[in-house]
Amino acid sequence: MQEPLAMFRRPEWTRVVGVFDLETTGVDVTRDRIVTAHVGVLDAAGSVLTAHDWLADPGVPIPEGASAIHGVSTEYARAHGRPAPEVVQEVVDALRGIMDAGIPVVAYNAPYDFSLLKHEALRHGVEPILSPSPVIDPLVVDKAYDRWRRGKRTLTVVAQHYAVRLDAAHEASADAIAAGRVAQALAERFAPWLPASAHELHTRQIGWARAQAASLTDYFIQIGRLDPTERLDGDWPIR
Repeated sequence: MQEPLAMFRRPEWTRVVGVFDLETTGVDVTRDRIVTAHVGVLDAAGSVLTAHDWLADPGVPIPEGASAIHGVSTEYARAHGRPAPEVVQEVVDALRGIMDAGIPVVAYNAPYDFSLLKHEALRHGVEPILSPSPVIDPLVVDKAYDRWRRGKRTLTVVAQHYAVRLDAAHEASADAIAAGRVAQALAERFAPWLPASAHELHTRQIGWARAQAASLTDYFIQIGRLDPTERLDGDWPIR
């Protein structure tokens, strides 16, 4: 007899998850800078066990468009932010500590945050994280298990879909914690099909992300948004 879905337990990795998010000066991972960052740990119920927040002076003006999203102006960052090299070093150290403990780090659209952090580390003489693992990316997992659902896949929309509260979107701690809870909600929803270990899920996401980028590339070419010779980068969890 087939077991009902309710009989399947969430994978063990959901008991403790790290969470990570950046708010930045823009969307170019090679050139833009960290403004705020959050690294924390959640328990099995999604409650916060540890939380670390940073405000950096990025050393460059924060464009008005970016400030409108995350609420931090150039003047505020200069007056209250810490030197960027110190912030980058501490964020890298915090993430390394979590991953070295075997705890997966949840990051929504992970290649953005981890790639930007890598370039910031290189810019400031900090040893970068070049192969973060294990990483859980709810954006990739959601697309893999609910491929044909219509609508946007922003964190705000996906959190609402999985009944995860997100009160202050585009605030690093709120986004990071919501992403962690979405990952746990995904694990509960798709428990029968998810790999048992975070490391196996990490490996599968590499292939899923590559296939998702290829599919999106084909669509963008079809609607004229990309030239037929162009390809979206499907590397994951860092580019």
